[in-house]
Amino acid sequence: MNNPALLTRLLTRKNALNHTRVDQQHPAGDTPGEAVLKIRRAAITTNNITYAAFGDAMQYWDFFPTGDADWGHMPVWGFADVESSSVPGVEVGERFYGYFPIASHLRVQPERVTERGFYDGAVHRKALTSAYNQYMRCSADAAYRLEDENYQMLVRPLFITSFMLADFLQDNAFFGARQLVFSSASSKTAYGTAFCLEAFPQIKRIALTSARNKGFVEALGCYGEVASYEELPKLDRGTPTLYVDFSGDEGLRIAVHTHFGESLVYDCYSGSAQNTQFLRPLDMPGPEPKFYFAPVQIRKRNADWGHAVVNQRFNEAQLAFIRRVSDADRPWMQLREHHGFEAAQALIDDMHGGRMDPQQGHVVVLD
Repeated sequence: MNNPALLTRLLTRKNALNHTRVDQQHPAGDTPGEAVLKIRRAAITTNNITYAAFGDAMQYWDFFPTGDADWGHMPVWGFADVESSSVPGVEVGERFYGYFPIASHLRVQPERVTERGFYDGAVHRKALTSAYNQYMRCSADAAYRLEDENYQMLVRPLFITSFMLADFLQDNAFFGARQLVFSSASSKTAYGTAFCLEAFPQIKRIALTSARNKGFVEALGCYGEVASYEELPKLDRGTPTLYVDFSGDEGLRIAVHTHFGESLVYDCYSGSAQNTQFLRPLDMPGPEPKFYFAPVQIRKRNADWGHAVVNQRFNEAQLAFIRRVSDADRPWMQLREHHGFEAAQALIDDMHGGRMDPQQGHVVVLD
């Protein structure tokens, strides 16, 4: 098995997520039972900033150790080709989709190798969430389309959150709510959730967004009502309401709780790119916010339905969502490709700073 001549990595300062640096090092020598994956392209979204923001609390930094306590690998989703392998069933030239560092290569220890793919059996990943350790063989992935690679990278990690969040809410009868209020409604995860709930017209979907993004959110057509944050006091406060929080803004959370008061039946916190704090107690009326974690609902549905049915339902919904966001006449997303590590640095800086057009989806090509 041959080593890459040089390993290039983009590292993120853990206490200042917009600060990144690129370094290069000679990789370790060959070890039996390993494969080297050449990372070809990756999507970078606010979801990846969220991974870094909760890197310690949710152990996201632990997937790809850097050897430096102050600098971590921001995880991303993307595609890689097998550059070398000593593992039967993982062949040179095969393409895999999965969870990667922003780097030129990733060394893995494939185990549980099947037609569908493999899991990285590296010791440091054993205790981490297994969903992030799986690498899917593109040739055996029913959801894979070569022409949709960029959309799959951008949509799949977010849409699994959206799909399972929508399922979690309906599985719990929306906690008695008759309207859902989404913060950061222009985010892909938020409008993906709204898309998945179109089969429940009896539950009104209300979007909260910034004034500058209001036009974009209205044009999506997946919300029954759209309001800017300044217009929160105008929303109906007499109907049982569930707050779906994608912003993490504590001031907004207090304002939502204060406005809806006893009508607020549940506060579902789904993570944030801007707020790097975990949930903490706040002096406000209403229910205690609850953190939503998609793998918990995935495990429940795997037990309820079986893994094959969960995959089938998700794949069908994801394909429908990709077709919607890429609609030629009225697309919800415009793709932008960036090339190289310096472009990834600039993109992360802009994304962390909130300087992004919500209609754009960003992919970094690392070839």
